[in-house]
Amino acid sequence: MKEYTSIKQKLKTLLKEDRYIHTLATQREAVKLAKNYGADPEKASLAALLHDCAKNMEPEAMIDILSKQYIKLDDIERKNTALLHGKAGRVMAKFKFNVTDEDILNAIEYHTTGKENMTLLQKIIFLADVIEETRTYEGVEEVREVAYENLDKAIVMSLNRTILSILKKGYLLHPNTVNARNYLIMEREEKMKD
Repeated sequence: MKEYTSIKQKLKTLLKEDRYIHTLATQREAVKLAKNYGADPEKASLAALLHDCAKNMEPEAMIDILSKQYIKLDDIERKNTALLHGKAGRVMAKFKFNVTDEDILNAIEYHTTGKENMTLLQKIIFLADVIEETRTYEGVEEVREVAYENLDKAIVMSLNRTILSILKKGYLLHPNTVNARNYLIMEREEKMKD
């Protein structure tokens, strides 16, 4: 496995210490999940390492780099700027870290909301982010237990928890999150018919 020393050095300057610790934990988890499910551990390692590279940017700075790349924001992203770091991270990964692999860039972009019809790598980064060892939210142990047995089931469990949490707080729910959940449930139902 590559060490990605120069990327880690750059990330240390971009991220707060707790976010950097989370990033390294996500990287370790993503590599384990990739090996478990037969995905490319190098791609998982790099995507996980960069998934939050824009997390500590100010919202105005994220909006600025996205507008310079002609990336449109939807109404929910404009209202909930915490969602911007996925798209902004994609731009940073491409231009600051020279990542050209579209699957890695998409995994970075959608790691927070998820989306329908995610690739294996996208699923791994999404899940690694929510189950890495420093996460302590209620229910994380259950998701961790399922994560290495049934990736899709673990993602649905995580999405259910996220959706309920957002609804309880009265926040806006991004359609990508609902679409990701519904897609996986419909896919599971189709497999059960076969």
